[in-house]
Amino acid sequence: MSNTKEKILFVALRLFAQNGYEAVSISAIAGELGMTKGALYKHYKNKRDIFDSIFERVYQEDIVLAEKYGIPEGEFEEMPSAFKNVSLESLKNYIEAVFRIWLENELFRNFRKMLTLEQYRSPEMGDLYQKCVGQVSYIEDLFRGMLQRGVLKENDPKLLALEFLAPYHFLLNMMIVNESADIEEASNLLTAHIERFIELNATNKT
Repeated sequence: MSNTKEKILFVALRLFAQNGYEAVSISAIAGELGMTKGALYKHYKNKRDIFDSIFERVYQEDIVLAEKYGIPEGEFEEMPSAFKNVSLESLKNYIEAVFRIWLENELFRNFRKMLTLEQYRSPEMGDLYQKCVGQVSYIEDLFRGMLQRGVLKENDPKLLALEFLAPYHFLLNMMIVNESADIEEASNLLTAHIERFIELNATNKT
């Protein structure tokens, strides 16, 4: 990706995060960059093309992160064996890494802010928020696989997912509202929660 194309992408995303996707025009993006709309159109066909490029970047980086921690990409129905083979330790490490990337990575941080604004205005953005940020269904599927393998004590996977993710989202929202808050303190609280969750819900099986 050229430097100009990359700059357009990040400036557009910053504006989307501040004002919402629908409220930002191509003219506003070009003006912020100090270029004409014609010059911008040499790199992206339209605003949706910019959004799609942003999403693709987030998606590809998430795939790399998931692979690093042995977490499957896809749906449970498509690859049940991959979901069944995830360990609690791998999930812990992945969630800790995702938590930090939502807070520390400019691309992810602004993408989350944009989805937070737009989830109430657009069904498409609402679905994206649930898949990319909410993750309840995804974690539920991971826990379903662990329950089938006997790694977790018998329970409802959806209730387990809600219990597991509630503090994660609370801490994320707290950090978004107060950007001067201590990331290390929030990360330590998340780790303590996950460790307690594992202690309460794990069997002795690996």
